[in-house]
Amino acid sequence: MQFFGGSEISPSPPVPTATGNNAHMMYIFNRNGVCLLYREWNRPLHTLNPQQDHKLMFGLLFSLKSLTAKMDPTNAEKGNLGIPQLPGQGCSFHSFRTNTYKLSFMETPSGIKFILITNPRTGDLRETLKYIYNLYVEYVAKNALYTPGTIIKCELFNTALDQYVRSIA
Repeated sequence: MQFFGGSEISPSPPVPTATGNNAHMMYIFNRNGVCLLYREWNRPLHTLNPQQDHKLMFGLLFSLKSLTAKMDPTNAEKGNLGIPQLPGQGCSFHSFRTNTYKLSFMETPSGIKFILITNPRTGDLRETLKYIYNLYVEYVAKNALYTPGTIIKCELFNTALDQYVRSIA
């Protein structure tokens, strides 16, 4: 299908990593912090309005990326914070877990950020996020009617994403 970080991604979806792998929410941000897509599957409590929620999530990601870059014990050169890095470059985080959810994160070389919030018992979701990225490339990025940087309104992408997320839930 597509290449990400030099390794070929299988056209078939990755196998779920744990039982009880319930996806709660998904965010896709561009490099400027604009939320291109927000999907909910299992979020019983809404405490913020959508704009505040998106701003808070992007701020959390920016802060965690800054923290991991500053704490990197292997690199004295900290570089420009907020600039996307290629896979394998620098110090980065992939996920964190609380007692109520797990946040999994992937950033592409072009600065697109994929965030998937799931059940805390979920295992490593890096391959899952790569598969979702490939769905994004196939249905959104290659779509001649899509203008980069605008909200994603592609029904084929939404349908494929919903089907895939429900298959791992």
